[in-house]
Amino acid sequence: MSASRESATAAEAPAVATDPVPDKSTGLAGHRPSLLKVLSLPWLGEVCLGVLLLIVLFCFLGPVFYHTNTFAANILAENQPPTAQHLLGMSPEGRDEIGQLMAGGQSTLEVGLGAGIVATLFGLIYGAVAGYVGGFVDALLMRTVDALSAIPVLFFAVLLGSMVRPTLWLIILIIAAVSWLSTARVVRGEVLRLRTLAYVEASHVFGGRGGHVIIRHLIPNVLGVVVVNGTLKVADSILLFASISFLGLGVPPPATDWGAMLTAGVNNLFDGYWWQLWPVAILIVVTVLAVVTIGDEMESRYLTGTERG
Repeated sequence: MSASRESATAAEAPAVATDPVPDKSTGLAGHRPSLLKVLSLPWLGEVCLGVLLLIVLFCFLGPVFYHTNTFAANILAENQPPTAQHLLGMSPEGRDEIGQLMAGGQSTLEVGLGAGIVATLFGLIYGAVAGYVGGFVDALLMRTVDALSAIPVLFFAVLLGSMVRPTLWLIILIIAAVSWLSTARVVRGEVLRLRTLAYVEASHVFGGRGGHVIIRHLIPNVLGVVVVNGTLKVADSILLFASISFLGLGVPPPATDWGAMLTAGVNNLFDGYWWQLWPVAILIVVTVLAVVTIGDEMESRYLTGTERG
């Protein structure tokens, strides 16, 4: 009797509403951290970000306080060692090395950031279209990527740079032209996964067209991986710019960049002019290492949602 009364009471009790558990197989909820989560860095990333900020301030704000002529050559001061007046000595053209580091850093950082942004944006759009449209269009676009990937990056960049007179903007476009391929591959893979999810299908049901779906739903949900990939593209662009400048295809004189300074330092290393090589080499290594570490920490956040260190 008591058992039947309890059953009746349970049947009359109102049902308690519970929130559904996000399904990782049908949506993004709980599957990937948000873009803000990716951009929040652990302590190692913050240290590297601080180092990178110091380098940027040195290159762009330093000339305001440290006045030097980075254009006029002075043959009487060629290759002079460090002194109290010129702490890092003089260049082969008789220019102050600290001033050259600042001017060269401006060109190098501008090319690295500019080429990284252009390559990332183009690869984002290219990969999103290929992954969403699929079929013949996807096959054609990705076979183009395969064909371009077969060409050595440095050879392609040198070939393009030797065909026209290099300028800063042209170098940015040349480096971006050989750097977007991996971004397109990554974005295409993410879009192929995302386009099968429920919210994309729902957008189609409610009349969403291809452009609307790509811009409104797909691209915002790949921004995490795109930001990570774009960070690494900046580091790759700095190294590639240093490489082509080392081969003599950098910004035309009297402007300079870290790659051109590295070339001069290597050429004069056996003459004992160490100050023309090691400062610029250290700046290149520290800058690239800082950018790569920031990208690596962001990638760990994106892929695992956990902090390292």
